[in-house]
Amino acid sequence: MTFIHRLALVFAALFLSGCDQPAPAVLDQQLYVWQRQWTPAHEGALRQSHGDFSSLRVLALQAFPGAGWSRARIDPALLKADGRPLVAVIRLDGQLRSLDQDDVIAQIQQLLAQWRAQGLVPMGVEIDHDAGTARLPAYRTFLTRLRQTLPTTLQLSITALPAWLDSPELPELLATVDSSVLQVHAVSDPRQGLFDAQQARRWAERWGEITARPFYLALPAYGVALLTQENGAPVVESEVPIDRGGERRELRADPQQVADLTAKLRAEPPGHLAGIVWFRLPLAGDRRAWSLATLGAVARGDRLHSRMAVRIDEQDGLYDIWLVNQGNLDSPWPQRLTLAVGACDGVDALSGYALQQTPGVLTFTRIQEGRLAAGAQRAIGWARCTKIDQGGFNVYP
Repeated sequence: MTFIHRLALVFAALFLSGCDQPAPAVLDQQLYVWQRQWTPAHEGALRQSHGDFSSLRVLALQAFPGAGWSRARIDPALLKADGRPLVAVIRLDGQLRSLDQDDVIAQIQQLLAQWRAQGLVPMGVEIDHDAGTARLPAYRTFLTRLRQTLPTTLQLSITALPAWLDSPELPELLATVDSSVLQVHAVSDPRQGLFDAQQARRWAERWGEITARPFYLALPAYGVALLTQENGAPVVESEVPIDRGGERRELRADPQQVADLTAKLRAEPPGHLAGIVWFRLPLAGDRRAWSLATLGAVARGDRLHSRMAVRIDEQDGLYDIWLVNQGNLDSPWPQRLTLAVGACDGVDALSGYALQQTPGVLTFTRIQEGRLAAGAQRAIGWARCTKIDQGGFNVYP
């Protein structure tokens, strides 16, 4: 056998062994819409998210201790026009002392009737109740009764906690519903962080060994701030600002860490894992949620990258200076950037940056923290100069 023949056989073997590799799992990508008060920003967010997320899980109804029931003010016309399958999410606060089953079921029936009257036909109902493990038997009884009152065409799912993994009641609880959504973010003391990718993977594998029905993993696409009270206990500020001063410690789910986890889940999915539900739909101006560009890139499995550039707009010798994120990854404002310029008789920096002028160079230095969403731009200063070199800039992370 000649060398060429042997080489051809080696390449053929490599090709055939590559063909034996299993294809990555296709995981359904869904999205939580979690705003209690809908705004005009929902229209653009829903439209831009349409290509990457198959279904919407919409916060519809909440029960709070002492405060009673509150319905989310959704826009039914937008949801109807959107056309994606819907799941109505009913949030029953975990601090409720007990569940008044008659009242809860009546409220859910009223909600479903209202949705039908508005032309909305949900494919399912999700109960979001952070019950303690000692209350799981009572919770199972409630879910069994609720299942009996719902039309057979409606799927019943629950949001679930990793803390339930050690309960002997869990298998029977999961048998009462069609599917579950395992929440693996914001489930510990917030001072320990928002999300741990390795721990999330372990929880998902254990969940897949226990459940006999499909489950989804709820993954974070947002951040929060921690405000410390006088007694040392943290207060969590998320999408709704808290009207109080003091230092805020920002916690944020890192897109790259979450992307690495989803890649591993596709390559080696736990048993019964059907997909991922992302928390939450970001709106324009939501300063703590990932941008839709970043969220979509992570959901698709795209390679994440940030590319900061400078754009110069000129009119009659007055230059507006913009920072532009040309990548698909939300990124911090750069520490410093420089511009090559001619003679300038007026310059200034805008909020967030300080400006230093030396012969032929403008240097912008960051003086406060901030992030620039993927695809977004931000004005950082202006200058009146004889010229600014459009390509003569440097950005320092």
